[in-house]
Amino acid sequence: MMPFVPLGNEALAQGALDAGVSGVYAYPGTPSTEITEYVQRSPEARAGRVLGTWAANEKTAMEAALGMSYAGKRAMVCMKHVGLNVAADPLMNSAITGAHGGLLYVVADDPSMHSSQNEQDSRFYARFALIPALEPGNQQEAYDAPFYGFELSEKYHIPVLVRMTTRLSHSRADVTRRTARPQNDLRLPPNPLQFVLLPAVSRRNYAELLARQHDFQAESEVSPFNRYEDGPDTSLGIIACGIAYNYLLENFPDGCPHPVLKIGQYPLPTTLIGRLMERCAEVLVLEEGMPLVEEMLRGYPLENGRVHGRLDGRLPRAGELSPVAVAQALGRSVGTARFEVPPVVKDRPPQLCQGCPHADTYRALNEALQDYSKGRVFSDIGCYTLGVLPPFNAINSCVDMGASVTMAKGAADAGLRPAVAVIGDSTFTHSGMTGLLDAVNAASPITVIIVDNLTTAMTGGQESPGQGHLESIAVGLGVPPEHVRVITPLPRQHQENVQVIREELAYEGVSVIIARRECVETAKRKRKAEA
Repeated sequence: MMPFVPLGNEALAQGALDAGVSGVYAYPGTPSTEITEYVQRSPEARAGRVLGTWAANEKTAMEAALGMSYAGKRAMVCMKHVGLNVAADPLMNSAITGAHGGLLYVVADDPSMHSSQNEQDSRFYARFALIPALEPGNQQEAYDAPFYGFELSEKYHIPVLVRMTTRLSHSRADVTRRTARPQNDLRLPPNPLQFVLLPAVSRRNYAELLARQHDFQAESEVSPFNRYEDGPDTSLGIIACGIAYNYLLENFPDGCPHPVLKIGQYPLPTTLIGRLMERCAEVLVLEEGMPLVEEMLRGYPLENGRVHGRLDGRLPRAGELSPVAVAQALGRSVGTARFEVPPVVKDRPPQLCQGCPHADTYRALNEALQDYSKGRVFSDIGCYTLGVLPPFNAINSCVDMGASVTMAKGAADAGLRPAVAVIGDSTFTHSGMTGLLDAVNAASPITVIIVDNLTTAMTGGQESPGQGHLESIAVGLGVPPEHVRVITPLPRQHQENVQVIREELAYEGVSVIIARRECVETAKRKRKAEA
């Protein structure tokens, strides 16, 4: 087949389609979003009736993918690294149930926190769950990973985690496609108790999972994603994980003189690592994210200065790797000009779009709170988080999905009056509904403002799961109907909106204000499509 030049995320999505996936489930989150969007746009996916759908959150997405695997089909679930926390319950338990049809958990980590709250490394979750993991190092490997991962999953009846990172997800390279295989037929598990995690079944399944660890290890030793490359200079050996291998090659365009072990599949290939450790006086570990491999090699107590990486300061402890960081870790004096970011694409302060409805909501909220001291507004994850910046300076927290509602409840429990939560429509249905139920059950005096721009705007305008249902959800959770108010955030309705907010701030109970106006960017796209 002819090569194509996809993003890493697109390469992985096309690989999954060609490898016979039947369903792709996800919650949008940078840097993973393009995987599902590619499937949704794909004519091949439509022709093959491949499902590409957004779920309410990562947990529900993973459970749906597990259900498709139960039915014998190949399924994939996609999320960003912090989303894996939300899906941790099904992740850990699906390692015990195992899979039936091939099952891939694709997690895109975000080192340097380009659009995230932390620098979490999903390889730790794979190790915790005792499941195999793949870490593609380039776009071709991202394409190949679903072929290999689905086969590995079905061979051992186990979910397989695929770890992407921001730089690989959002860069392009030539990829050569394979011949596509058909989707699996519908078939139920031969063992009717495989997915029934009663303690007696769980103990048996867990023993089988432990017994398979040797097999997973053996697969890593011969994996095409792991490769030992010898070199004449054994004063230093290099272990390069995932995309870090590319950064190493950029420093040695004519070939690395040191022995190199490229790692792209876990658990670690101990025989290959032993070979490198025996040949080399010292070892440098290049890995994107946290020092998982370095910690394992150092052991405890720390090996006497032989293993280097992020822990001993040879590489920065935080942030993305780069060719320059790798060069510095190698002690190489290389010109860095070709790696520098041109001034035209340097960082610029983020801001709400011109005409954004959130801006009008914050203006009204700020005026309604003028008679109170500062520090009363708990916010959430979304573009509205930019309300923390001037000229609004309107919010005081952003911790995790849904935390605005429950933090406001906790502050009200402590005696703060009024306590306000600001949460987006998609974030509300992702993680805010349970917090609102807690507040209703406790009769907490909080005001929840749902900024409803009719889309999941921060990640590109995906469909919002709660669209058309927010009022009924709030009432169904127990908020008095007269305290579920809808406002339209527009300048001409500013005074009316301020008055509504003031009334609900004074109410000694749970109130919900839905500030509803379509995102200006999705509105533009709609008008353009209709023109």
